[in-house]
Amino acid sequence: MIDPNPNRRALPSVDRILRDLGDSTGFPRPVLTSVIRRVLAAARDANSNDAATTDIMPQIHAALEDLARSRLQPVINGTGVIIHTNLGRAPLSTTAAAHLIEAATHYTNLEYDLSTGQRGPRAPYLEQALALLCAAESATLVNNCAAALVLILRHFASTPPRNQVIISRGELIQIGGGFRVPEILESAGASLHEVGTTNKTTLADYDRAITDRTALILKVHRSNFYMAGFVESPATAQLAALAAQRNIPFIEDLGTGAIFPTEPLAGEHEPTPAEILHQGADLVTFSGDKLLGGPQAGIIVGRAALIAKLSGNPMKRAL
Repeated sequence: MIDPNPNRRALPSVDRILRDLGDSTGFPRPVLTSVIRRVLAAARDANSNDAATTDIMPQIHAALEDLARSRLQPVINGTGVIIHTNLGRAPLSTTAAAHLIEAATHYTNLEYDLSTGQRGPRAPYLEQALALLCAAESATLVNNCAAALVLILRHFASTPPRNQVIISRGELIQIGGGFRVPEILESAGASLHEVGTTNKTTLADYDRAITDRTALILKVHRSNFYMAGFVESPATAQLAALAAQRNIPFIEDLGTGAIFPTEPLAGEHEPTPAEILHQGADLVTFSGDKLLGGPQAGIIVGRAALIAKLSGNPMKRAL
């Protein structure tokens, strides 16, 4: 049989390419070898008789340049979006980064009680500080705000028949990365009960929706868009009172998580966790980076009894 691509026999070996590249790439040899083999395999599978397939080095260099660009590296944020999810979100201050380096280059008491000499909880100092900052009874944290919501739903709303979560149709939003609130609810085992319409949801809509299957009421703050005009939605205090009257938890997802009043800087009011808790919410979730300006995290603040239940859930460790 005639080889449809005789130039494949002229392709150099992996060892020869490694010798030609030497130490100039900065990549570990196993990584370099993997890239070379992948490019060679693609060249061998090509159906072209073009003699250029034998000159494989430009393709090797292009593949290595693509790989180098995927490494974490400083970039200039010229987008106009200060907290940009694609660009690492909130940069740490030099002081915070220095503390991080100090901790990362030593063993630490991450999960060790120095007073008793026994295994201890993770981050009790941080959780106490977050509770104080948010005027909450207690606090805990996970990987990101979506994970915080998943943990709450898995614990309080994943066991049928009482796994129904009531939420306004106007709050079925999409967050970064294409993740949608309804999909997050369903992935956690919750049953979605939509109430109201896109632009108008009343307190009576929530009240009529509550049944023996209702696990909680969820309010999602529209932190990355707004609606104006013929719009209505119950205030946090109203929903909190209704939930307390019907003996079900009321959760509010703030998303961005402003800690201090934003009016002096932005001219717009952004609700704070302390404000939402004061209005009666049982638990509030928000991001630890964004407006707080720290590393990525999902923070949950609120009633101590509920936080204790979440902290004891096996999913807490995974998240």
